[in-house]
Amino acid sequence: MTKINSSKMFILMILFMVFSCVTINIYFPAEKVEKVANEITKEVREHQGKTTPVPEPKKEKEGSLFNFRFVNIVFPKDAYAQSATEVSNAVIREIKKRMKERFKKLMPYFKAGNIGEDNSGYLALRNVSGLNVKERARLIKLVKAENKDRKTLYAEVARALNISPDQVSRVAKIFARNWHETCEKGWWIQMDDGTWKKK
Repeated sequence: MTKINSSKMFILMILFMVFSCVTINIYFPAEKVEKVANEITKEVREHQGKTTPVPEPKKEKEGSLFNFRFVNIVFPKDAYAQSATEVSNAVIREIKKRMKERFKKLMPYFKAGNIGEDNSGYLALRNVSGLNVKERARLIKLVKAENKDRKTLYAEVARALNISPDQVSRVAKIFARNWHETCEKGWWIQMDDGTWKKK
């Protein structure tokens, strides 16, 4: 009788340990999220008139037997390239397209200090006192649309990287840092302690 009880107790202890390990070990690929956030924010924030020159590919010597690299056979480019395309899908592409277009409309409001980048990955209204009723309504509409797209974007990035839905706020926080980095001098950003300052 005691033998059966002790074996049951042993099995229960093992099960408890297994489930404890599962709940503690939450997968969160911070480096991958950082890379994706960096690429997406830079792509969305390409300023008019400021273009990043694309480096020309290196030319191989003509007639050489080694015009290809061994690594390209073993690891095709698409397989080892670490870029935002790894998490790209139709939804993300459409969101980026809308955000690029909207950013052109938001820039004057950033420059005027009407809006700023908060510390959780979203736009915040700062000072709308200088705007008339029509401009204020337009800005509120733009900010709502932007934040809605950002929320969807963060969820899509998390889903593509197999991150648990309850970790989306961590994805948003990483994006927040990258939005701050792409802000121009004089734009408002919110610090981790909640205070606001001009970049």
